[in-house]
Amino acid sequence: MPSARGRNLTFTEEARRAQLVDVTIALVSERGYAAASLGRIAESAGITKAGVLYHFASKRALVEAAHEHVLTALVATVAEAVDAAAPADRPAAYIRSMVGHLRERPRHVRMLVEAMTSVGPLSDSKARWSAVAELVSAARTARGLTDPIDLRSAALVIGGGIDAIVAESMRDPAYDAVAAAELLVGVVERGLLA
Repeated sequence: MPSARGRNLTFTEEARRAQLVDVTIALVSERGYAAASLGRIAESAGITKAGVLYHFASKRALVEAAHEHVLTALVATVAEAVDAAAPADRPAAYIRSMVGHLRERPRHVRMLVEAMTSVGPLSDSKARWSAVAELVSAARTARGLTDPIDLRSAALVIGGGIDAIVAESMRDPAYDAVAAAELLVGVVERGLLA
């Protein structure tokens, strides 16, 4: 893996960078972006602030790396679930895997929200809804549905539903996010795929 300085990292440097990413996720999710200073990150990692800056050029670069780490894990989980499903069933697999992954990882949810709201847009929202629109389109084709629908709006509704379910489960740990995901699957099945 190349470093920010363009050279390959040693095993020790990779491990330290991974530790700093993990510490950043923990601090940002617990205290928020503003309170997760480089000094606090360094202290939590057991190194100096200069040591953090050796691995990451700035706090923003470290938060971006933590955001990318969280997003990569989410995409891998969801892609595996979607790829395992038949094309007609992929929107349901997407909904279930998104809700499940995020519900089980509240720190990741907080990291994503803090990074997006404090650092700025770190990912392309069009890429998210476009991917979901493609899943809905392929599912409709697999089911022999030919009537036109607004795929962008369908994808935005699905994404908004997932975001609301995850937000509610973060606010209320007793909330049944699995049942809510199944309700959303039912709405999608009846409204878009029937």
